[in-house]
Amino acid sequence: MQSKGIINGKIYSEGRLLESNLYLQGEKVSLLSKELLPCEEIIDATGLYVLPGLIDPHVHFHLGVGAGVNEDDFEAGSKKGLLGGITTYIDFLDPVRSVNEIENSFIKRMELAAGSVSDFAFHGTVANPSCSAAELMKAYKGHGITSIKLFTTYSDTDRRTYDKMIYELLKESKATGAKIVIHAENDELITADALTLLKDHESSRPVISERSEVIKLAEMAKDTGGHLYVVHVSAGSTVKMLQEQYSKELSDGVITLESCPHYFIFNSELYEKEGGYLYTMTPPLRPEKDRQLLVDSIGQIYTIGTDHCPYPAEKKNKKFTSQIPMGVGGIQYSFLSMYTMFGEVIIDKFTKNPAMAYGLYPKKGVLQPGADADVVLFDPQKQTVIEDTDSIYNRMECKGAIERVYLRGKLVAEHGKVLSSCGEYQNRGQRR
Repeated sequence: MQSKGIINGKIYSEGRLLESNLYLQGEKVSLLSKELLPCEEIIDATGLYVLPGLIDPHVHFHLGVGAGVNEDDFEAGSKKGLLGGITTYIDFLDPVRSVNEIENSFIKRMELAAGSVSDFAFHGTVANPSCSAAELMKAYKGHGITSIKLFTTYSDTDRRTYDKMIYELLKESKATGAKIVIHAENDELITADALTLLKDHESSRPVISERSEVIKLAEMAKDTGGHLYVVHVSAGSTVKMLQEQYSKELSDGVITLESCPHYFIFNSELYEKEGGYLYTMTPPLRPEKDRQLLVDSIGQIYTIGTDHCPYPAEKKNKKFTSQIPMGVGGIQYSFLSMYTMFGEVIIDKFTKNPAMAYGLYPKKGVLQPGADADVVLFDPQKQTVIEDTDSIYNRMECKGAIERVYLRGKLVAEHGKVLSSCGEYQNRGQRR
């Protein structure tokens, strides 16, 4: 007797849709079979895709910037995620400079995450650290964290980590299997001017600042054999150059690229239009040529993260970029918007790929016996019109609709409503 049987649907497994039934036993997937087996509950998925629970590897809930905090705490953000099919996400610990700060950083974020309604993990974060790479790896691993985020910019706030430490971290990552997660912009090519106008947001952090920094980091990864993960790649020309010069490292997983839906959908012309402040984030949106080139390069993008970090419109409606809190929301609409653009090719980038990249596989990201019973029932025939005046995706017409979401075998969202749910911290193992 199985706990649940999801029957008559098309199950996404190993990169294809299978005509089969999915059976759950408690919190786990127990079986894929075409046979109709006895179950305590039968769920008819006729006409639906049965997908693994989606994973967002890059969110910022309750992010403190200066004296303020962004709009979504862990409860609100994770609820939006469930409505978008996101059953697991990875947030960030606050930046540290020494291993002595890691314990408090972890405790603080765990307390804030107590209200999460979906499963979650953390990246460690460093800011110009004074300790050794080996010490950092060991301390974070003690908390089940196998990825470390750093910045190559923001020297004005002492968050920049410099090349020698990055090189040491990459060397250490080869030995430990950890991911070195990098916000890559060439700090020397950025105009950090308090009087930069909104219309100049893109030109103040130009494409060359991303591309030149990523190429340098790619060379470090190639030399060390370390595991470089570049977050929120914004420019198609960055991807194109990597594909031309580092195709082996990309295919071998030495270099992993993440991008965000907003870079595929919008371009920097918005900064010259009314309401352009709503689209401010770093890196910024890019000119149309680079946006289209990014769309054409989707095959080289391994994962999709949202960099979810929303702020109210009144806080963003400022004249100068130095006054605008950077970040946009998107976790609720990420899969729908990307599926509309790319179809089924996008599914792995929300499921298996982030799970493999970040030590969640095979517990998460797949529907196979022993995996967590995180399941999304998706109707590919329906149309969804986003009605959310607080979102940059408002009024977008999307292909498909998320009908039901299950977290560890429990129905947690249905037809646009979140039900009772409680998330769990994911103590991660090693990467792919």
